Amino acid sequence: MGIPIQQIVGVGKYVVTQHLKGTKRYPLVLMLEPLFRCNLACPGCGKIDYPDKVLNSRLSVEECVAAAEECGAPVVVVAGGEPLLHSDIHKIVEALIAKKKFVYLCSNGLLMEKKLDLFKPSPYFTWQVHLDGGKEEHDHAVAQKGVYDRCVEVIKLAKSKGFRVNINSTLFQGVEAAKFAEFMDDMKDLGIDGVTLSPGYAYERAPDTEHFLNRRNTKVLFRDLFKLGKGKGWNFNQSSLFLDFLAGNQTYHCTPWGNPTRNVFGWQRPCYLLGEGYVKTFKELMETTDWDSYGTGNYEKCADCMVHSGYEATAVKDTMKNPLKALRVSLFGPKLTGEFAPDIPLDKQRKSEDVYEKIVGDATARLEAEGRVKETRRSA
Repeated sequence: MGIPIQQIVGVGKYVVTQHLKGTKRYPLVLMLEPLFRCNLACPGCGKIDYPDKVLNSRLSVEECVAAAEECGAPVVVVAGGEPLLHSDIHKIVEALIAKKKFVYLCSNGLLMEKKLDLFKPSPYFTWQVHLDGGKEEHDHAVAQKGVYDRCVEVIKLAKSKGFRVNINSTLFQGVEAAKFAEFMDDMKDLGIDGVTLSPGYAYERAPDTEHFLNRRNTKVLFRDLFKLGKGKGWNFNQSSLFLDFLAGNQTYHCTPWGNPTRNVFGWQRPCYLLGEGYVKTFKELMETTDWDSYGTGNYEKCADCMVHSGYEATAVKDTMKNPLKALRVSLFGPKLTGEFAPDIPLDKQRKSEDVYEKIVGDATARLEAEGRVKETRRSA
């Protein structure tokens, strides 16, 4: 099972409580970015395209804990950038665990061996290592040779020390289902606790914008992949209905408030993938964001998105409404033949707006005014 029982029970209790209270919008996972700096420059990533003064900024331990408490989501994904570059990352994780948050620490693996002894195994803690396929595919995706092998070795080391370890994989145009199925088999043999799959989001400022999947290609790819994995017992760290959505069997609308993002600029609207404004408080994010102006069918930048940070919360909500449907998919897997579910029409979506320079400029100026940025800073 990709998700531990303790987390299933804890998150389930939280979701049921929100459902009974009649809460229309509530967070499920906090996407926490204590820094943007990274020690890789992947061509498909749009998360590190910031001035050095921003890349040198950090959230404090206190700010990270305050964000988790303010938000209230039961799960916290600590991402970046490369969070292990933060000198206090172990203190952040420790403090979040003390608050009984289920913490997933995302890493490209390069600093894990050096930092591993700063952390302790816990049912509330999971390493999430980013691997985009086998050795050839992953090293190409991160534009650096040898990264895959280093990840495999540190995964073995972490497992030997009693840590839970998951894999986070982003699939791009050109991925061969058969090769990725081999990778999934290898990860199972490695003893990985779960895998999070995601079609790559088309970051508008990524160095390589030619290899992002459109929605139809995403559905075809995941159906092909799931066919190859039938009966193999692959562990996914995702809900059954989200996987069914990837296979083209559900018509879902994005619920970006389900995975709100807190980073050095503040609370990011509308989502982890798309930064089009920042506010100071979670309450302000929830109450002042025009949620209906974003998502597939509403905004051109969202047209091809099928990423878990936008749709996993939708799938969880559907699970609450239709538990028997979710159980059926969980037991028998997604439907892998026949017509796809109807897709959301795009004829009324608004055009993309080029807001990056203004948004980042305003946010950087605010950080400077608060004395939060420095021109140089030694990495951890």
